[in-house]
Amino acid sequence: MSRALRILVAAVALLGGVVSLFAAENTALTRGIAITDPDLLRKLDQNNTLTIPRLLSPERNADVPLTTELMFVSLPQLKEIVPAIDAEFERYIARYKVTYPGETIGVGEGFDAQLFDLANLRSHDTRFVLAGIVNRMDRAYVSEGSCGEIRLIYRLTRFDSGPDGGKTATRLPMTFNLVMKARDVRQTDGNGKSISCADVARRWLDNADWQDLIGSRLPPHDAMLDRIETNIQVSVAPKSALHDFRSDYLLKVFKYDAASKTFEESTLENQIDRDRILADDVLRRDFKTWLLAPDHLREFDRGTVLIPEKFLAKAAVVPTPAGLDASALQPEFGMMQGEGKGDGVFTDNDVVSALKQAAARGVDMQNVRSVAGFQRRLNDVTCAGCHQTRGIGGFHFPGVDWLADKPSNSTIVPASPHFFGDQLRRRDILTAFAAGKHPDFSRGFASRPQTRGGSELAGTEYQDGWGAHCSLQDAGSGTQDESFTSWSCANGLTCQAAAASRRIGMCFIKTR
Repeated sequence: MSRALRILVAAVALLGGVVSLFAAENTALTRGIAITDPDLLRKLDQNNTLTIPRLLSPERNADVPLTTELMFVSLPQLKEIVPAIDAEFERYIARYKVTYPGETIGVGEGFDAQLFDLANLRSHDTRFVLAGIVNRMDRAYVSEGSCGEIRLIYRLTRFDSGPDGGKTATRLPMTFNLVMKARDVRQTDGNGKSISCADVARRWLDNADWQDLIGSRLPPHDAMLDRIETNIQVSVAPKSALHDFRSDYLLKVFKYDAASKTFEESTLENQIDRDRILADDVLRRDFKTWLLAPDHLREFDRGTVLIPEKFLAKAAVVPTPAGLDASALQPEFGMMQGEGKGDGVFTDNDVVSALKQAAARGVDMQNVRSVAGFQRRLNDVTCAGCHQTRGIGGFHFPGVDWLADKPSNSTIVPASPHFFGDQLRRRDILTAFAAGKHPDFSRGFASRPQTRGGSELAGTEYQDGWGAHCSLQDAGSGTQDESFTSWSCANGLTCQAAAASRRIGMCFIKTR
């Protein structure tokens, strides 16, 4: 596809047209690194091959998937999940209920912000439907022995009886990700040789049979189970005379414990617990010292940092829509002084000094080259910040709705611009694995993909085409921030302010 046509396709797709061309391009991007084909997903789901109960309880002989009512009761591995979500909802309601003279605002019954109905997690009319399978071997830096992850993504769906006796399916705003290790270290090939990361990568790149991709031993045993991630639209408030449209999303993680054989509530990777850190001077000092150390700052710059659990939270509430500036993405996160609530942790001088110290030690910073770059990475390295960046209403992979009779654009395109923009980097890592090389796991900012492994993204909304995020010049100095100088627009487009942002805009057609 030519550069000009890419721009045209991205522009029209943004307006809701040319779905077939757009879908075809996205299919090419995900080939070898994700399973998004609706026909295959339908087959794997409806024949009960890759349903959650079948994967977690292989001894079950049931021919049909379990409803949520039965799944959370009959599978002991999941016993902690619903109570933990219930408790988060209680905390959320208490947090957002505020009384003013003559008025009380909040969420739930009696307020305009309506809560997700938790009865859906205990219903005989709902179940989790397979929405996609995604290769995340690009995360092997977390645990080299597991070769990264394979994520099976499910969407909560309600099935209602129609007047003709049939069933109508309605997708609900919740995803359930069963995260598996990419390989079982005990697994061997036909010759008794251990399966390597290169073997796993080659199977995906060769588009082998799905059974080989997930593992020849299905359903998986405990050795391949890693965690469960849940994402729920906890509340939604329509636009009114008092406020704009807003929806909040609750993120939770449950790590698998092989000893107890249960998924236990866990911290979210890199989700900094701001309130706890700011309330504890020792923790605040320790966190600043740890993150600004040159070795950790380098990992932070590359997007591969793993922040110690003592600084992390066990839940995150993500508001959408969000602005383009990092400070607007998480207004309550505010770790920089003068940003959000409280005094913050880092000053501008802290960051400038740390960058100079890293440079003196020969650390080459690829992304974080300024205070604004540090602020943006501090946002998008977290679960919450990443989910707010170029997502689809709080999700990065809602999946194709293969149950819909008349699919809309949102049900045909399975994932967000951030997801598609990251596919070349992920494929580059798989290619390195397949060749027996050590991959480069670094990544750019969530708003702008790291350009490597080819020019497939050129002229698209993912990189520098219509709707791409770009760097604005400072009105006073006429210069661009050092962290974002490469965020340019394709020929025929120019970076224009699209929101209340001083640094980040969007690529649009030049106006005379």
